[in-house]
Amino acid sequence: MEWGPSNGYELQEYQLSPSSWNRFEECPRKYWLSRQRLPRKVGMPIVIGNAIHNSIEDICNFDISGKEDSEMEWLPKLAKDTLSHHWQLQKDIFLETPRHPSWKKNSFNVAREGLDKALHMLLNQAKVFDIELSNISVKNWKQVKNIILANEGTMNSQCGKLMGRLDLLLKDIDNDGKQIGWIVVDLKTGKPPKGSLRETVNRQLLFYRDLLKSVNPTHPPIRTEGWYTSNQTMHQAKGSSVTEDAFSTWELVKLTETPFEATPEEFTCGFCEWKAWCPKWLIAINDGSLKKGGRFSDEVVTLINFDPEGGLASFKVMKPDGIYGNLIDSGERFGAFLVNQPLHQLIELHSQGYDGPLFLGSLRIDGKTRHLGDWSEVLPWKPLLKSIR
Repeated sequence: MEWGPSNGYELQEYQLSPSSWNRFEECPRKYWLSRQRLPRKVGMPIVIGNAIHNSIEDICNFDISGKEDSEMEWLPKLAKDTLSHHWQLQKDIFLETPRHPSWKKNSFNVAREGLDKALHMLLNQAKVFDIELSNISVKNWKQVKNIILANEGTMNSQCGKLMGRLDLLLKDIDNDGKQIGWIVVDLKTGKPPKGSLRETVNRQLLFYRDLLKSVNPTHPPIRTEGWYTSNQTMHQAKGSSVTEDAFSTWELVKLTETPFEATPEEFTCGFCEWKAWCPKWLIAINDGSLKKGGRFSDEVVTLINFDPEGGLASFKVMKPDGIYGNLIDSGERFGAFLVNQPLHQLIELHSQGYDGPLFLGSLRIDGKTRHLGDWSEVLPWKPLLKSIR
């Protein structure tokens, strides 16, 4: 079985992964901006997901050769210690990332629960059922180790254009423990589907399946599953090969000097982390193509007055003047209370002498009052009209 790059693989300037493919299809401009090395954004769901994934990798690789088969009560301690280690690493990364909300230490309990559920799913796949983690013996865990073929491995297509990173590759075994194929497993720590997999998730899993097949021509039967830890459900991906479409998309995502087309849409724009560099969403808001937020909204403004000690500021709302990110005064004014991250961001910009337009992300509107808190951010409004790569 081939796993990861090997001799004969070509290096490419860029590669297509399932996440970059999804981002390109959501909005080509969003993909283009994501490749400009702009300040990244991180949130607690990412921290939880990374901590669980990295902990599973370490636990699966843990050397149990020196333990007696009958030993119990070792797995919960190993899981807690491993998760605590990765939790601290993720916290350090989180706090060093320029764009982040407040750190929620209670989320550790969410991660711990998710990790325990992921371990139970692995045990069940190894035909170890209905046993508390404290009662899992070393012998039981050897059954799990026996079905793990690969763990957190990167695969590249022979031409180097496609890349996928798999969480787990497991033996598919029947009730008698006989291997009947392989299972590609992608751990999901987010919200599980109510019915079938979302199209983008299904395609992601098929991408992994097809890439694995391409580097292992003599493969056995393969099935691909998304394992959702929150409710411990497994969802199988179904469909024909997506390889041809993947190569076609690779041809389209080569970085250009000028931005790719923007395709404003409610959900995509609502959760896009690159709006401070994209003038098109503001144009779409202004012309009515997109609805302007409800209780939470994003604004492009200029600062009128600012009281750093009191956390108070007044702004004038700007609107687009043409398609290149220029602005004119809309005539609208509002005041806002700022705390924590957005307050510190505005103080820093103010101390640097920045007096240009600002992007205010996720203002909360309570009647006539607006608030910027841990969920919000203040960034310079700097539409990017030419690649900086």
